[in-house]
Amino acid sequence: MDFKDQIKQLADRIIKLKEQIQTEEATKNAFIMPFIQALGYDVFNPLEVVPEMDCDLVKKKGEKIDYAIMKDCQPIILIECKHWKQDLNLHDTQLQRYFVASKAKFGVLTNGIIYRFYTDLVNANIMDEKPFLEIDITDLKDFQVEELKKFHSSYFDIAKILDTATDLKYTSEIKSIIQNEVVNPSESFVRLFAKQVYSKPLNQNMIEYFSTLVKKSYAMLISDSINDRLKSALVAESPKSDQQTEKTEEIIDDNAPKIDTTQEEIEGYYTIKTMLVDYIKPERILYKDTTSYIAINIDNTKKPLCRLYFNYKQHYIAIFDQDKKEIKYPIESIYDVFQYKQLLIDRVNLLK
Repeated sequence: MDFKDQIKQLADRIIKLKEQIQTEEATKNAFIMPFIQALGYDVFNPLEVVPEMDCDLVKKKGEKIDYAIMKDCQPIILIECKHWKQDLNLHDTQLQRYFVASKAKFGVLTNGIIYRFYTDLVNANIMDEKPFLEIDITDLKDFQVEELKKFHSSYFDIAKILDTATDLKYTSEIKSIIQNEVVNPSESFVRLFAKQVYSKPLNQNMIEYFSTLVKKSYAMLISDSINDRLKSALVAESPKSDQQTEKTEEIIDDNAPKIDTTQEEIEGYYTIKTMLVDYIKPERILYKDTTSYIAINIDNTKKPLCRLYFNYKQHYIAIFDQDKKEIKYPIESIYDVFQYKQLLIDRVNLLK
């Protein structure tokens, strides 16, 4: 079994077992130790993996890192572990202390699902505030598998990892900035575009006007690109495909209202599916059409993501909150669903 298959097998195991994992120690045993083994290190060999290694500082004794991966009797990777439900943002300072007290070049903060990889690109021996690589093991991209493979015992090379770490760090930060600017564009960002299409002075009212247009234009650009790529898929893949629709046992009733899945509904489904590709595997997003709306779910109808009400003059996207309460938002076109991307991401994170 190659590395990619091992990681996929572990991801499937995590999805299946996580609700039964109640403690941090159980998270380590069920998720994190198998991950370390997948990287080619023997968790039962203290020459390769040291659990609870001392990382004492001068003024703070008794500090221990959960795991230290060793090479030539020196730590090369520190791994700090939390329960799989824990928010990692609450614990990065703890890893920073361990990093300073160690000779390791890489630190990993994980809850067994999310793995954040840190090093010291900014200041030597001081862990960077932001990770250069962050992965969700249950939703790995191909390029992330290749980056992760560099930490495997068979390929581990500090210089090669650091060669790409800087690019990964800045690419991630730039992506985040672009995403924030598109969702909530700053005045300087709006002016950059407005000045190229509007020759008059920009007062505050015009800034607000163009801010709306910038967001809408970006949404249209992305949606057009998505639709272009999906045209061939729509031809090849029937709306009734077993892979995309949920099978239900139908009772034929000549008097029952006919369900007609429209092209607009299919495009809305694929737009949302593609929009969330960085957050969940596309094949897990399914749809089920009804006479009133098209329901978009994760895995099955017990995990509703959203609904698209396209059968009326006023269109809506309905997104579910933590209590599965449906909240409707009016939209004018498919492009407008991009305004609610963060709400959809939050819903995905709650369900997966």
